[in-house]
Amino acid sequence: MLPPAPGNPARRNFMRGGALAGLAGASGIIGGMNIIPSAHAANEPSMPKDHVAPGQLDEYYGFWSGGQSGEMRILGMPSMRELMRIPVFNTDFAVGWGITNESRRVLGKNFPRGGDLHHPHMSQTHGHYDGRYIFVNDKAGTRVARIRCDVMRTDKITPIPNVQAIHGLRVQREPKTGYVFANAEFRIPSPNDGRDLDDPKKYQTMFTAVNGETMEVAWQVIVDGNLDNTECDYEGKYAVSTCYNSEGGVVLADMMQSERDWVVVFNLGRIEAAIKAGKFKTIGSSKVPVVDGRHGSELTMYIPVPKNPHGVNASPDGKYFTANGKLSPTVTVMAWSKVDDYFNGKLKTPREAVVAEPQLGLGPLHTAYDGRGFAYTTLFIDSQIAKWNIQDAIDAYGGKKVNYLRQKLDVAYQPGHNHTSLGETRDADGHWLVSLNKFAKDRFLPTGPLHPDLDQLIDISGDQMVLVADAPVYSEPHDAIILPSKMLINKVKRTWSRTDPFFAETVAQAKKHGITLEKDNKVVREGNQVFVYMTSSAPQYGLPNFKVKKGNEVTVTITNVDSIEDLTHGFCLTNYGINMEISPQETSSVTFIADKPGVYWYYCTFFCHALHLEMRGRMLVEA
Repeated sequence: MLPPAPGNPARRNFMRGGALAGLAGASGIIGGMNIIPSAHAANEPSMPKDHVAPGQLDEYYGFWSGGQSGEMRILGMPSMRELMRIPVFNTDFAVGWGITNESRRVLGKNFPRGGDLHHPHMSQTHGHYDGRYIFVNDKAGTRVARIRCDVMRTDKITPIPNVQAIHGLRVQREPKTGYVFANAEFRIPSPNDGRDLDDPKKYQTMFTAVNGETMEVAWQVIVDGNLDNTECDYEGKYAVSTCYNSEGGVVLADMMQSERDWVVVFNLGRIEAAIKAGKFKTIGSSKVPVVDGRHGSELTMYIPVPKNPHGVNASPDGKYFTANGKLSPTVTVMAWSKVDDYFNGKLKTPREAVVAEPQLGLGPLHTAYDGRGFAYTTLFIDSQIAKWNIQDAIDAYGGKKVNYLRQKLDVAYQPGHNHTSLGETRDADGHWLVSLNKFAKDRFLPTGPLHPDLDQLIDISGDQMVLVADAPVYSEPHDAIILPSKMLINKVKRTWSRTDPFFAETVAQAKKHGITLEKDNKVVREGNQVFVYMTSSAPQYGLPNFKVKKGNEVTVTITNVDSIEDLTHGFCLTNYGINMEISPQETSSVTFIADKPGVYWYYCTFFCHALHLEMRGRMLVEA
């Protein structure tokens, strides 16, 4: 019997049924971990593997880039349920990100109201996720941001000087995330101050290291070509980036003249030594040390690879890294030990670091790993995932007759990034693979010319990949990470701490005014400035009203004194474009000009009580 046609709701059930029929132990046990712990699960052996019963928790967290929405998203896996959106580079009216004083301090003055968020990566210690931070990049705004995992809130955003369009991003694995590595993709004049506007020969870009603890830019390296994606080793010695446009062109035809581009390897120890010895320069007003890592530098190694390489990914055993061909049907496998040999003078050419170049299909973009010696590569043009064996590919490159390709799985459609559970750490567990597809086409109900993107959940716990579920997604996810919920769930705070540094500056301001935020409801006037302090406790605000004059600069500071988990309040001021969220024990503030006389109601936007609709007050603006 043929599967139902695309668009038929029975099609997904057919696919799930076929997937389950081909799996041993269809009860939902994967690697000894029961993903259907509900009481009635035993009576439902045909439940799909992505089923999480009502009231039960997912076994994995997924952290997804939000692309041009500028936000990061948290998913539960395997249910693929979206749990929360974390605003980073975007304005979010729901929680007041970009509106509150606390968020604006993180975003900085005159922040761009938007961003293109790619590549979330969690901080690591000795190659294991440590649950402290997630770092993300903004291609549109040339920034790097840090998200605290305990409160799932962005706490630092760092603009990167001297460059434009931060694309690839990775975290140092060993000994811990000291550096966050960031690639600037577009070549620009340096300094970019209006000179050399139409002289591409004087354009350049740089590789940047950011201190993951202070979020200050540590150093930069000038490179040849346009930087794309980046990766690092498991020993803390090297970082590596794919580069394209070796021609230095500014239009497509000029960028396609050469037969090869390269992967550039950065010797971290040598770079640090050069900077310590004063062998660097600064550019314009920036004080960041800049070293020259272009061809011929002892700081870098340029490995020739097929034209326009894209993703670069390190295997969890710490032995290899791959560059995905994009315009070649091949993936280039390189050995970290060979990189050592090159910098120690034991290799004649950088190309000798290549140990395999398996041919997989059309449009390889990214490779993920399962920790069992297998790799999974997205084939953008073929709309497939290719599963292949790393050692077999190395043996075939050495002349042995061996088949390294194990399976090709159709996905829908045009996959970009993919990610395996724990696949970028030493703990890769080989349970799940997610394919982040650029096109959905016929997979969902039509929604107008703009279609959703499509994430597909794939079971890789057996010998064969099995497609388990479709999940529509807004905007364009560029990467994701997956980790077991048990690694993080006990580190996540259920309520804020009253001494949290996130609102420390607001607390300090209140102290100057003699205010105890947990109990005082007062209005403080300083000339044209008015400071309004109030508490919120379901179902009322501490102040039923406050009075200001037209033209006053008003700062409203609210402290949620409720301590019950999930009892969040909001503060929305009608006709002023102001809303902010105040979680239990949190303090939030917002500053604005009272430029319209009259009566303006404020009210709670998070349903908090049976009398939620009555939780409101008035701002009285005198003419």
